[in-house]
Order: sequence, then structure tokens, then C-alpha cells
Amino acid sequence: MFQLWDNWTMTAPDRLVFVDVLRGFALFGILFVNAIDITGVGSGWVRAHETALPPDPVRDLLYATTQTRFVPIFNTLFGVSLFFVLSGARARSPRPWLVMLRRLVGLVLIGVVLMLVYPGNVLYEYGVAGLLVLAVVMLAPRWATLGAGLVLTVGAYALTGGGLLATPGLMLLGAGLAAYGVPKALGAAGPAAAVVFGASALMSVPLVWWQVAAGGGDPRFSTLGGVAGVVMAVAYTTGLALLWQTPLRRALAWFFEPLGRMALTNYVVAAIVFAVGARLLDFSMSTEVWPVVVLGLVVIVLQSIGSRLWLARFVYGPVEWVWRTATWLRPAAFVRSAS
Repeated sequence: MFQLWDNWTMTAPDRLVFVDVLRGFALFGILFVNAIDITGVGSGWVRAHETALPPDPVRDLLYATTQTRFVPIFNTLFGVSLFFVLSGARARSPRPWLVMLRRLVGLVLIGVVLMLVYPGNVLYEYGVAGLLVLAVVMLAPRWATLGAGLVLTVGAYALTGGGLLATPGLMLLGAGLAAYGVPKALGAAGPAAAVVFGASALMSVPLVWWQVAAGGGDPRFSTLGGVAGVVMAVAYTTGLALLWQTPLRRALAWFFEPLGRMALTNYVVAAIVFAVGARLLDFSMSTEVWPVVVLGLVVIVLQSIGSRLWLARFVYGPVEWVWRTATWLRPAAFVRSAS
């Protein structure tokens, strides 16, 4: 079962495999958030009855476990990638700032195109936020980058519960953590990761309880929901890092690593699938979200299998290949060599 995974991961020994696994895990959670947004499940019923949706335990579970929980991980990992790509650009190009500029503008353009089917996609926002923080990541010492990320992130969550305002801070936080080697250290999680996991997991319990006691609902629209989300994001990240040290490591890599390595392609494809599904099936009149959850599970499983098969043959996902080619202004390697 793991043969394909072994074949294509061994060709990239310099990759931080756990970072790809974590990115795939974050994509898994974000998919369910996007599925509800894109399909508009229940929106038609609300308009027709001019009242709130009736209680739905599955929706409440998603509000307590996914909304605002996975986006902070994805944002931070974007900052990690920003640092890694910048390091490569400095080694390979006399004008690394131009390489990074092309990369971020390219992401903005991909996000603009995706707006045709998913106007709420984050790719445009990530590209713009990346352009805003690029000078800091390139010119500031790593302690300043990390410090700025911490201050901006804490401020954003204290004032608004995160959201779009937290994106630049989380990106700087990710870049600063990467500069200090934290992503690599997470892949070999030790006692420090266990302590952080224990503390964040304990903090999550009362925060989620208060979120529910305050009326529940979509946590993206409350400061308490956002704070609970970022604390749970820390628990999810460190908890996954601890599981990575167990015999579950191979299973985690088997499922999540291909998703993470093709995260951009999978994000775009999932958005298109949900948009088409919303046109073929009228989710808007449904008062329950379980049909959308089932669709999301089918999509993510097929994407994991499809990504693994694709990467056994090709070096990058199709959207990643376009993005990388635009970044370096020359065709990136595409077909994987037989050796």
C-alpha cells in the first residue's frame, strides 16, 4: 500500500515531509469550511422562511472543530513556504525580490480566476498579504520577523477574533518560525511539543464551552470563536506532530502528504467540484449539512488517492507547475524521471 508513497518521497529528500503532512491536514479541515460556503447549504431555506435554520448537530460539530481552526494553520504555513522559497531565490537568483514578486502576483492572478466559481477564495488575499509582508521577511532580522508576527497576530485576535486582519501577522509568524527551524523541529517533536499540546488542549475546553454557551453559531463572526479557533489550531498542530512520532506516521503520510504537496491544485479543484455540485444538487433548501459533509469526504479521499497517483508520475501538481513556471519564468520540471 505504501509503495507509491515510498517511490516519490524518496526522490525529494530535502523536503520537510511533516510540513507537507500538516498542510494536507489543514487542507482537509478547510475543505469542509469551503464546502458549506460554496454550496450555500440552507441559504435558500433561510430566505424562504425568513428565520434561522433549525438546530443541526453536524453543523454545530463543524463550528466547534473546523471553522476558524484550520485557516490559522494554513496561513502560518504560507509564511513558512514564503521563507523557504525566498531562501531558494537568494541562492539561485541575483534578484530574489523579483522572483518573489512574480510568485505572489501569480497567486493573486490564480485567485482572481478562481473567483469565477468561488468568490470567497483566499488565494487573492494570500497573494496581497504576501506582498505586504514581503519586505519584512526579506530585510528584517529573524527575531524582528517573528516578533512582528506575534504582535500582529495577538492584536488581530484580541480586536477582531482573527479573520482577514490576522493574515499578515500569521504569515510573518510562519516565516519567523521557519527562520528559527521550528517546522523541522516539529517533525521530530519532543517534550516541548507535548507541553504546548497539553496547554493548548486544556485551554481549548473552556474556550469551546464558552463559544457554545455564548450562542454557538459560526465562530468566524465572534472574537471568542476566533480565539478558540487559534488555540485549537495550536493543539491540532502539536497533536499531529506527536502522532508523527508514533507508528501512525506512515498512515498519516500516506493520506495527508500527497494532499499537502498538491494543496494549491486540490484547493482549486475542490472549489470547482463544490460549485458544480451546488448547481446540480440544490443544497440551498437543505436544513442539514450532512450531505455536504459526505460530498466533502468523498472529494478529499479521491484527491488523496489522485494526488498520490499523479505525483508518482509528475513532479508537481498542474496548478503548482503553472505557479512555479511563472515564478522562475522558465518551464519547471514536469514528468518525473524513471530513475
